[in-house]
Amino acid sequence: MRADARADLRHALDPAAFAIEALGITPDPWQHSFLRSTARRQILLCSRQSGKSTVAAIAALHRALFYPQSLVLVVSPSIRQSGELFRKIVHHVTRLAVAPDLSEESRLSMRLANGSRVLSLPSSPETIRGFSAASLVIEDEAAFVDDDCYVAIRPMLAVSKGRLVLMSTPFGRRGHFYREWSSGGGQWERFSVTAAQCPRISPEFLAEERESLGAWRWLQEYGAEFVESDDQLFAIDLVQAAIASDVEPLLFGLAHA
Repeated sequence: MRADARADLRHALDPAAFAIEALGITPDPWQHSFLRSTARRQILLCSRQSGKSTVAAIAALHRALFYPQSLVLVVSPSIRQSGELFRKIVHHVTRLAVAPDLSEESRLSMRLANGSRVLSLPSSPETIRGFSAASLVIEDEAAFVDDDCYVAIRPMLAVSKGRLVLMSTPFGRRGHFYREWSSGGGQWERFSVTAAQCPRISPEFLAEERESLGAWRWLQEYGAEFVESDDQLFAIDLVQAAIASDVEPLLFGLAHA
């Protein structure tokens, strides 16, 4: 077997080796574990600037390159965020020694000659429902993605048995991202990544941020913790637990007769 063929086989079987040898990117320990995992459901609870977008872009490109006819969807809360993550994927393409053949490319999508497609979409349930049989779906900033969009995503993986990745900085104890992290069961492989685990973020910077932001915002942005605001009287999960579904609501202060 030729050396380049051996390298291609190694890269196809090992996304971490693909990142190191083909893209020149050395993954952090948690990124290495994520890339090598075969889990079909993964949640990344990450600090800001921890490298989640970089590793997600690697996973997306790897799937498209080495699994022909794959449909890779990257879903973000807004068009701007969709574009940012897609640009990371395109940047990884430019790092390859031999660029893949692209039969089509636009601002938010690319089609490879092997039939694979990578599309970056805003989180609109109506848009999501137009796709099926996805090989990989990455929900970026999932704590900010509407639950209706998440409901629309899941059925498209039924036939393909595709991989679903939810990744986000936490944003309170609400929504599907929090629920799947806290009580989604053993189907999920979970990665918790704080800023202290990122070698590119200095302790001095984190100390400055803690002083500037205050404790609870710092814990949310850099500590990867689901926290409530310090001016909130009751935690959201306590309020939800106190709501009785079998009691009719009051109308203008009067119960229905």
